Amino acid sequence: MKHPVDVHVGKRIRQRRWMNGTTQQQLAEAVGIKFQQIQKYETGMNRVSASRLWDIANVLTVPVSFFFEGLDDSAAQASTGDVPSDVLTDKEALELLRSYYAIPENQRRRLFDLARVLSEAPKAA
Repeated sequence: MKHPVDVHVGKRIRQRRWMNGTTQQQLAEAVGIKFQQIQKYETGMNRVSASRLWDIANVLTVPVSFFFEGLDDSAAQASTGDVPSDVLTDKEALELLRSYYAIPENQRRRLFDLARVLSEAPKAA
C-alpha cells in the first residue's frame, strides 16, 4: 500500500520536473538511475531515500523541503473539497499554470481579476 507522504513527495517531484520542462529520462540520467525508477517515485510506488531526494532537489533546483510543502494542506483540501488535492499533477492544470506565468505581469493581473469575477458569477441553471 502506498504511504500518503510518498505519494505527495512523488507528486511534487513530478510537478517540479514538469514545470522545469525536464523529462523523466533527463532527471534519471542526472541522478544516475533509470527513468522507470523516476516513474515509481512519482506515483508513490517506491519511496525516495533521503540521499536520492537530495540529488533530485539539486537537479530540479529546489530545497528538499519543497517536496514536503503542502503536505498538511493536501489532506485538509481533500476533506473540504475546495480544490482537488492532485490538481498539480494534472497535465492540463500544469500547462495552464506555465502559460499563465508566461504572460506579462500587467496582463496576467487582468486575467487573474477576470478569472476571479467569473468564478463568483452565479451558475447557470
